[in-house]
Amino acid sequence: MAIDSKLADYCRLLASWPGLIGSGERPQRLVEDSLVLLPFLESGSSLIDVGTGGGMPGIPLRIAQPDLRVTLLESDQTKASFLVFALAELGLDDVEVVCERAETLARGPRRESFEIACCRALAPPSGAAELCLPLVRIGGRALLMGSGQMLEETTSRLLGGAPAQLLDAPSAARGRGTVLQVRKLEPTPQRFPRRAGLASRRPLG
Repeated sequence: MAIDSKLADYCRLLASWPGLIGSGERPQRLVEDSLVLLPFLESGSSLIDVGTGGGMPGIPLRIAQPDLRVTLLESDQTKASFLVFALAELGLDDVEVVCERAETLARGPRRESFEIACCRALAPPSGAAELCLPLVRIGGRALLMGSGQMLEETTSRLLGGAPAQLLDAPSAARGRGTVLQVRKLEPTPQRFPRRAGLASRRPLG
């Protein structure tokens, strides 16, 4: 199936499942927004999409770049059920769905095992970095989609990352959209991520 056709099928699936996208949002715009990460990906990379919700950006990226090895991480069981259904409908049987919190997954054998961790609309930069960087191996990267906010260098260093790079990534959904790229330089201290919810309620820095 052609990429454009499969992306259109995914948009229809998103629109058909209640609660996945906000009122008035257009699936096509959200998918386009997800694809701004394509220039930052390398062929064959292992990627985990943290807090993926309805599968963005992970599913559009996998459709557009078939050699990506994608894991979708979503703690909400209803949304995870949609992901399993959508992947079967789209024939993306090699994409893994994990129904778990990032704080829990990062305490197990998947810690520091991915080349790339990405997220869209997950949390402010410090919270997103705390949830993503523990899952990234040394030499890998976190790609945090946002709207211009910067990550403090001290916070990035605390989590084992280099100073963040703020990169332009505009789309129809986010005209001034950006991506924060954080390269992983050393292991994230075992105390991170903190227990469930703290990354958003009590951000570092």
